[in-house]
Amino acid sequence: MPTFRLKKDQASLLVVDIQERLCGAMERDALDRMLNRTNAAIEGSKALELPIIVTEQYPKGLGPTHSLVKMRLGSYSAVEKIDFTACVPDVASRLGERKQVIIVGMETHVCVFQTVRDLAEKGFTPLLCADAVMSRNPEDRRVGLEMCREAGAHIITVEAALFDLLGCAGTPEFKKVSAAVR
Repeated sequence: MPTFRLKKDQASLLVVDIQERLCGAMERDALDRMLNRTNAAIEGSKALELPIIVTEQYPKGLGPTHSLVKMRLGSYSAVEKIDFTACVPDVASRLGERKQVIIVGMETHVCVFQTVRDLAEKGFTPLLCADAVMSRNPEDRRVGLEMCREAGAHIITVEAALFDLLGCAGTPEFKKVSAAVR
């Protein structure tokens, strides 16, 4: 497999379906860890001035984006969808020419997997943050990660992605990213 290098002018963060009612079905400790890493990804992406795209799966049924994620996002406009994939026309248009898509969200084996597969098929490079995705069942998460890798995702962590984007220490962005991942 060829190596990859994240580039600020090519990368976006995609936050997939981290919604109130869906979060309510998750194991509490695992959810807390995933929300912590997702918020680090959001803070780091903001520090690096990356576009952040948020999707909500059938918000009428699953509710809005989780309140802790909303607080970190600040002002945003979610792409509402009924397809399991987040690779819908509104998301593709927001990605524009940026081909590297850093992905966090839920559930790993359904919406995240279908998003990864569809992005890869459309010529994007999906980078899945293993520490910021989850499923209700740990086995579904584990298999979902394998499915994502087989579909073309690079499996990384939030910290690995952010520091690859930074490239060096000693900048104002470095201080913000370091604080975000602590």
